[in-house]
Amino acid sequence: MKYEIKYRPSYSMLVVTLEQGDHIVAEAGAMTYMDPSIEVHTRKREKSLLGSLGLAVIGRQSFWVNEYNAPQGSGEVAFVAAPVGDIEVLEVRQSQGYIVQKAAYIASTENVDLDVKWEGFTKGLFGQGLFMLKATGNGNLFINTFGAIDKHTLAPGQTLIVDNFHLVAFSDTCNYKVTKFGGLKETLLGGEGLVTQITGPGDIYIQTKNLKEFVDWLWALMEPRVQSRAR
Repeated sequence: MKYEIKYRPSYSMLVVTLEQGDHIVAEAGAMTYMDPSIEVHTRKREKSLLGSLGLAVIGRQSFWVNEYNAPQGSGEVAFVAAPVGDIEVLEVRQSQGYIVQKAAYIASTENVDLDVKWEGFTKGLFGQGLFMLKATGNGNLFINTFGAIDKHTLAPGQTLIVDNFHLVAFSDTCNYKVTKFGGLKETLLGGEGLVTQITGPGDIYIQTKNLKEFVDWLWALMEPRVQSRAR
């Protein structure tokens, strides 16, 4: 399957060329355009109803996904995500999957399974109630970020501490622990909240912008107008 990531890094768009017999699964609402030779089928994200509900309710992903096929010849289909930022492809293999931020998923090729990372309940919450998803199998996983992508490759035993709102994905070969930022004073006043301590070997993908801070900035601009109209 051929693909191209265009307009990087700020306004990235994933363009996939499907040959006859190829198919790709994408998040509901991610498609921007497609050739008329492409067929699309909407289905539950997972075969089991419980698994799909887990992703929809806990992972906050859509209950449904769209599967794009090229039954009679090649065709092109393109995908984007809502935030302004970049798109990256992760190679999922039997020996290495990924833990991915719930909002980062755009699309995946055949034989990539997406599920809730249930260990997140015992190891801590990501950000303010944010959960990660786990991608396993064999294929390509396409993710989006808010801002540019900053990749770090950790050697065995090497550790990096990442702010949870900047953490996008990391290899499931890594060990991780969610902790507070410093002591109580730093957690309350330092502006960081919860952070994730990740130890290699494996890769970490970080987004350079913080969506929560962006939303807070927008609200600071909008709040005076909203209050004035409410009066």
